[in-house]
Amino acid sequence: MFRRVTLMVAAVVSALAVVAVPVASAAPSACVVDWGSLPKQAVATTAGNLTNIRSGQQECYDRLVLDFRGDNDGYHVEYVDQVYADGSGHLVPLRGAGKLRVVVHSPAYDDNGNATYTFADRNELVNVAGYTTFRQVAWANSFEGWSTVGLGVRARLPFRVFTLPGRLVLDVAHQW
Repeated sequence: MFRRVTLMVAAVVSALAVVAVPVASAAPSACVVDWGSLPKQAVATTAGNLTNIRSGQQECYDRLVLDFRGDNDGYHVEYVDQVYADGSGHLVPLRGAGKLRVVVHSPAYDDNGNATYTFADRNELVNVAGYTTFRQVAWANSFEGWSTVGLGVRARLPFRVFTLPGRLVLDVAHQW
């Protein structure tokens, strides 16, 4: 009887050992991104006035938001070698290995020429110190009904752009 119990205990322990062996699995990353880094654009059907630029950090990406009085649904966002100011053609220096030119089809002034978006420092529109991906947000002018912002990023990383009522949202992934 003792021997039978011993054999049964040994069999159970052996079975548990096989079950308890951890199996390595390729768990999917929490930050799955399929956005790509090619230019993204939408043809304008409505244009508001740029009123604010803000940013935020998410787990998988850094976010830039442009706010409008009214709606804006036209934009063109792409990686470029350099960003130049609209109208003057002056170079807009940006920190980071990647440079995104963000153009919205909405001015930063109203119909009377009054500014609807103002800033203290054209080279630091938003404080992005400590961000994973963003390095700098700089003003590149509002000219002939279009406003342009330069976004310096750590590297040429995937990004997505979409509009919501009264805003344009640009997310740049932390990694590929």
